[in-house]
Amino acid sequence: MSTDAEQAHSPHSTPPPRPARPPRTAPARSSAPPPRPTAPPGFTPDPDTPVLGVRAKIPRPRPTAGATGTRVPPRPSAPPRPAGPPGDGAPGGRRRAPSRTATAAACLVLGLGLLGGAAAGSWLGDDPDAPPSTADTYAHARAAWHSVPVDGLFPRTLRGKGEGPGGADRVWTRIAVAPDSSCGGGFDPLLTKALAPVGCERLVRATYTDATSTSVTTVGILITTSGPTAMRALHRRFVTEKLDERTDLMPRPYAAEGTAAAGFGDDQRASWRIRILTDTPAVVYTVSGFADGRKVTDPQSAGEATQRGATSAPAQSGLGNDARGIADAIEAGFRRALSAVGEAAS
Repeated sequence: MSTDAEQAHSPHSTPPPRPARPPRTAPARSSAPPPRPTAPPGFTPDPDTPVLGVRAKIPRPRPTAGATGTRVPPRPSAPPRPAGPPGDGAPGGRRRAPSRTATAAACLVLGLGLLGGAAAGSWLGDDPDAPPSTADTYAHARAAWHSVPVDGLFPRTLRGKGEGPGGADRVWTRIAVAPDSSCGGGFDPLLTKALAPVGCERLVRATYTDATSTSVTTVGILITTSGPTAMRALHRRFVTEKLDERTDLMPRPYAAEGTAAAGFGDDQRASWRIRILTDTPAVVYTVSGFADGRKVTDPQSAGEATQRGATSAPAQSGLGNDARGIADAIEAGFRRALSAVGEAAS
């Protein structure tokens, strides 16, 4: 009889069958990914800190959590300030620069000063020492010219220091005085038309000759009827259009019989000058020529004939100098005479 141990080692014995293993089955996979771990309440994770090996993409939370973890409503924004005009000091407007403020204050002070000065001027308008106005001067000249003696308007002798050609002295002697008259026949037709805007109150004339009696010059004073505005406008026109240089706008001479100017006619005119005054209602003019009655074919204004290097007959004979020198002397004497009459009347 064999024992159990022998049966175990016997080659002819049949080993016991092994227990069958249960079939291996794959665990069912869930289609939804496992939930990500969440941060505990009150904890704000850093978006750059990896969570379970994966970089978390957590948006930055808004800083609205209070101390208890509850959401705090956002603070209401302040209403915008009303914007006033720049520099007016209103809320929202720019502050006015100190320099602009100072300038505005200075302008205000200056304006008040001007208004005060105007008022003071009106109070002091009757000051006897105040200078006369231009209108008063015009009215005085228009009323006083006929009160001036003939020798005051046209002195018997005129002396022109350095008024001749080359700076030589000149002396002119009065040989005839025309009665005062209207302006008819005193000027060429076109010159009469040019002077018409200022009117003609009266025309006074005289004729002079030089020391050798070879040249004669007529000088005239036209008293106008216009005021300062018209006289300034006429002066401006003569200057801008150079009307005083045109040979078809010449004054006419006064040829007195029995004198050296007896043969002084339109054809003998060699040079002339026309002065439109603006501070008194007057036009002063001159026209010169040869005393022997020769005809002049190339007349030239005094301004052109007295220029350096001028070679015309009026320039070389000194007739341009005569026209300029006598006109200047009579104008200066006319002003002095009016001033003397005014002082005598006051």
